[in-house]
Amino acid sequence: MRNKKVTEYFLISLIRLVTYIVVAIVGYIIIDIFIKGLPTLSWEFISGFPRRSGAEGGILPAIVGTICLVTGAISVALPLGMTSAIYLTEYAKQGRFKEIIGLAISTLAGVPSIVFGLFGLGLFVLFFGFGASILSGSLTLAFMILPTIIVSSEEALRAVPVTLREGSLALGASKWQTIARNVLPYALPGMFTGSILGIGRAAGETAPILLTVAAFYLPKLPRSIFDQVMALPYHLYVLATQHPEAEKVLPMQYGTALVLLLLVILFNLSAIILRNRFRKKIQW
Repeated sequence: MRNKKVTEYFLISLIRLVTYIVVAIVGYIIIDIFIKGLPTLSWEFISGFPRRSGAEGGILPAIVGTICLVTGAISVALPLGMTSAIYLTEYAKQGRFKEIIGLAISTLAGVPSIVFGLFGLGLFVLFFGFGASILSGSLTLAFMILPTIIVSSEEALRAVPVTLREGSLALGASKWQTIARNVLPYALPGMFTGSILGIGRAAGETAPILLTVAAFYLPKLPRSIFDQVMALPYHLYVLATQHPEAEKVLPMQYGTALVLLLLVILFNLSAIILRNRFRKKIQW
């Protein structure tokens, strides 16, 4: 009995230590970005256009491009992911076909982002002829985050008690009425959790947009979904690795990283607020 307690205490301490280490590393990275990026942050930096290949000026086109790409990706992936999860959870029958689909979704969730970039290049840029554009980049990002949204939405739907479904059906409601009025209101907060994860990944990816939409130096704002745009992740990547004056543009690197971090936080907070509103409605 004593050995079991010692073992349990050791394992709990080890898990706690690992958690503290991870939190400390993440905290250090965030604090470092804030300390070195805040001096660069200014209204001119946020609202201005880049000059001298991004070595001077602002990053407004990159901010607008990132917002367009993330908004487009979520607009496509969220409805598709939620409806797919509803079908797989509520309508699809258990069998080989459903198992194959589940395996495919789980596999896609672990596929490297560069593969999605090549997929978007081949399908949207070349085959459909959209070219390097916001539309191609948004669709590529949407398909990249789609498996994450489907999996999290399925888990949220399965967490709804079966008694809610059975009670609604017993009272004469149809299958869809049961889902719309009894299941979805309880599952939506959990389903939005998947969208939060998807937003963070879509905003920070470089490889997919590198092949489908991103331009390093494009000092103008997009006018349509068929325009090429700058994006914060790719802009940061080029400043850090490809720019001939890498040391001189170091403040620009940290400033861009800070803006990207704040933008991701803003997107996530919006999704969290929306999720909490649904939870309050359920409680009432």
